[in-house]
Amino acid sequence: MASPASRQDLKDYVLRRLGHPVIDINVEDSQVEDRLDDALQFFAEYHFDGVERVYNKHLITDTDISNGYITVPDGVMSVIQVYRFDEGTTNMFDVRYQMALNDFFDMSGSGSVQEYAQTRSYINMLNDMLNPERMTRFHRVTNRLYIDMKWSEIVNAGEYIVYEGWKILDPNTYPEIYDDRLLKEYVTALVKRQWGQNLSKFDGIQLPGGVTFNGGEIYSQADEEVKKIEEEVELKYELPTDFFTG
Repeated sequence: MASPASRQDLKDYVLRRLGHPVIDINVEDSQVEDRLDDALQFFAEYHFDGVERVYNKHLITDTDISNGYITVPDGVMSVIQVYRFDEGTTNMFDVRYQMALNDFFDMSGSGSVQEYAQTRSYINMLNDMLNPERMTRFHRVTNRLYIDMKWSEIVNAGEYIVYEGWKILDPNTYPEIYDDRLLKEYVTALVKRQWGQNLSKFDGIQLPGGVTFNGGEIYSQADEEVKKIEEEVELKYELPTDFFTG
């Protein structure tokens, strides 16, 4: 069989792996859909192949300025950084410009590499003091990116805000995700656990021919498989936690 390249392909693959059509897999299609959604959510949140780093620009509107926040597209799961604004330090009449200029001339010397490096470091420090980074807060549920500043004084409608973040990859756009080894194993284990949970209601009931339901054992096996896969993903494939801020 070809590798799974769609949602339906992955569902069919999982059921075949569990024994269908040789044996009946007592799981409703809606339950398979739910477990597949659970697996894709886990994959996006913990596996580095489920997300990508993006740099988005947003055109500021009067509504944004009034609200004090911008709305980011669906699928953005975190915002790492909003790039600093130029707040007029190139204006020669600005007090911050004059302070930086005076300090720059005070540090002029022989022009050695060491002095150049020190000067650059000092100027960067001045810039951080006079033009500090704005505090940002991103709310994933509402898709709102708050930037703590006086919007009406800092930005104007028609300008752009650029932010860096992580975006969830849509498997329908990137169908290679459906063929990921760990995703296939994880969906299989989740559906298997659902199967065991469904059958556990009939544990001990004997069918004609002496066959006895043993859903509890299926559930326990699948639960161990789920935990093992989650541990492998979190140990080997999860991005560092400080990559996800805001």
